This record gives sequence, structure tokens and C-alpha cells, in this order.
Amino acid sequence: MFEQYRVIQPISVRWADMDRMGHVNNAKYFTYCESARMAYFAAIRLDEHGEEESHGPALVTATCNFLRQVKHPDELNVGVRVVKIGRRTFTHDYLIWQREGGEAVADGSAVIVWVDYAIGKSVPLPEAAKEAIAALEERRFD
Repeated sequence: MFEQYRVIQPISVRWADMDRMGHVNNAKYFTYCESARMAYFAAIRLDEHGEEESHGPALVTATCNFLRQVKHPDELNVGVRVVKIGRRTFTHDYLIWQREGGEAVADGSAVIVWVDYAIGKSVPLPEAAKEAIAALEERRFD
């Protein structure tokens, strides 16, 4: 199951990640996924694929399903993969699991749109970015 994820980001749960209920605050899961997303962007060298300096990725949707509680000092992995590429977007799928025992603790997704920040509008995803994603994922997207 974990081998489906081309990028895996290790996360050490910090004491500061916990809330007053004694488990990791729900907002932290989005931060964990953000760390994995940045690792994915680095793996495909996303910053090299912009056709204009003002073009780049923007998160437009993020979801998380909480499967079980996590507490300090858990050690986690966040797997991320692309499951869909559109004309202007691509979709990440996330799985968060405990390193020891491999139990899934959360899953989620994110839609990333390619944006021209100068005009504040979406623009087509560069072909080079699509190719880099396909190469990392070792599959074609139609």
C-alpha cells in the first residue's frame, strides 16, 4: 500500500502539535501534508517549470479524514502522489501512517492550480511540469 506513494515525508510529532485534549490538533495534519507537498514539489523540481516568473502553484482545496488519534512522540510518514492531472490543476492524494506498525492515521487530498499571480488567474499547467509528474509517478495521465 505504501509503495504507491512516490514521495514519503517523515514527520516527528512535536509536543507543541498536541491540543488540550491530549492528541495532535486537527490543523497539524494539514501542516504535515503541506510538508509532503513541498517535498513532492522539490522531487519534480516544480520551481524550474514555470514559463513566467509570476506563474506557480496555489492550493485551492484540501481535505483530511482523521482515522485515529496521534500523540507525542509518535513518528509518522506522509505519503503523497498525484492521482489526476487536468489542464490547469493536479490532485494530490495523501496517506499518513505511523512508522512503527504502519497503521494509517489519516488520509486526504489536495487540488493545486497553476496560477499567474500577477493577474490572479489560473493558467495552463506547463507541459514540463506534467512530464515531470508523469516521470516521477511512472505512469501516463490522460
